[in-house]
Amino acid sequence: DHRKADMVDWVIFNSDFLSHHHLVCTGTTGGLVRDALNEEGVFPEITCMNSGPMGGDAEIAAMVVRKEIDLAVFLIDDLNAQPHEADIMMLLRQCRIHNVPIACNRYSADLMITSSLWDDLSYVPMPPRYEKFERN
Repeated sequence: DHRKADMVDWVIFNSDFLSHHHLVCTGTTGGLVRDALNEEGVFPEITCMNSGPMGGDAEIAAMVVRKEIDLAVFLIDDLNAQPHEADIMMLLRQCRIHNVPIACNRYSADLMITSSLWDDLSYVPMPPRYEKFERN
């Protein structure tokens, strides 16, 4: 989609921060991110899932459900139809349900990764209340 270049620019801009984290990406985006960071001399751990249309967004959504994702940055191309729109909506929904911060534009992504709450050990995120749907 047309937001991959924006994602690469954002990753380069935040390469110092991201170099200390394990990144999980859809396939095509992951390759672009890896190449861009390697050119900057930054080599974080990157796991590439399938491409979005081949289920990568759904794979990441499943990781959200399993509590394997702390923050999602998903720059959505709102000006073009996506063949895997349902998977994108599922990822957004699972992030909301499981209280995973998700940034859909660069500004919100920058605000999220620079939040002092990440380092505040006394801060406990309050999850949404879904008691009637949760297993005992």
